[in-house]
Amino acid sequence: MSLPSFAVTFDYRCPFARNVHEHVVAGLRSGVDWDVELVPFSLSRTKVEPGAPDVWDDPASDSGLLALQVGVAVRDGQPERFGDAHLALFALRHDYGGDLRDPDALRAALDRADADADAAFAEVASGTPLKKVQEEHTQAVADHAVWGVPTFITGPSAAFVRLMDRPGPDDAAAVRTIERIVGLLDGWPELNELKHTTISR
Repeated sequence: MSLPSFAVTFDYRCPFARNVHEHVVAGLRSGVDWDVELVPFSLSRTKVEPGAPDVWDDPASDSGLLALQVGVAVRDGQPERFGDAHLALFALRHDYGGDLRDPDALRAALDRADADADAAFAEVASGTPLKKVQEEHTQAVADHAVWGVPTFITGPSAAFVRLMDRPGPDDAAAVRTIERIVGLLDGWPELNELKHTTISR
């Protein structure tokens, strides 16, 4: 199936973002030709009260912002390692219960993904990843009124999506899942909301 270009937001703290991004990475690893952008988004930024310090000015106050910076540093500086590093950073939080503010834990996650942790943290120290996280978060809000993760964006349309399951070993199922979501978003803009009243499992 040919898909339009699309983007998906992420914050490593969100388990539903982990589910969606595992599907996306599984699809990409299977060889599909998707033009997809993975967009950092700070959930803490959406909860800043008027007059309170902004997370961009006080990044240490945001429990997920260091991990987002590390992820962006790998995404932009070591793209061939980003898929593994991206999943490793989600796993740090959701599989190992690790602290996304802990540089040593983040370094260990990058090591597990065979990414260059020293290079990533040197880039974080430069301030460039923080600027990119801020810019991409702010653009998602301004252009598409994004308020959470994972949000799928294609053309003028954007939708928050929750997948209940991780993809497992079936890459083809992961591909079908993502293509179904993007197909609905791109081809049926009249559908505004569909939410099950119960979880039938």
